[in-house]
Amino acid sequence: MRGETYAYWILRKNGYVFIVRNYMPHGVKGETDLVGYDGKALTFVEVRTRTVRENMSALPELSVSREKQHVVVRTAQRFLAERRVEECPCRFDVVAIDNHPGKPPVVRLHKDAFTAAN
Repeated sequence: MRGETYAYWILRKNGYVFIVRNYMPHGVKGETDLVGYDGKALTFVEVRTRTVRENMSALPELSVSREKQHVVVRTAQRFLAERRVEECPCRFDVVAIDNHPGKPPVVRLHKDAFTAAN
């Protein structure tokens, strides 16, 4: 949850305007961490955070598997249907946060990390 909050503020600082946090559609498995606009694009953001230890590297963005992408896409489609959103450019972003104990987190933003066709 701290990673999602950190990502929220970093992205807001970079111009994102969020409309929903932790969106969960009724009756369907899935959740989207952040939904908002980056310019004219409605963006569905998946946040992944890992704590990095001395002898262990972490690439949290790699944990967004094809299965997870499918769940995020399905959740986004449900969001668009529930809100009756038509003709809007959409994008799927991934925010990866490496948490180094005692140091500031390292944040990587992957815009358009995957598509609905994946």
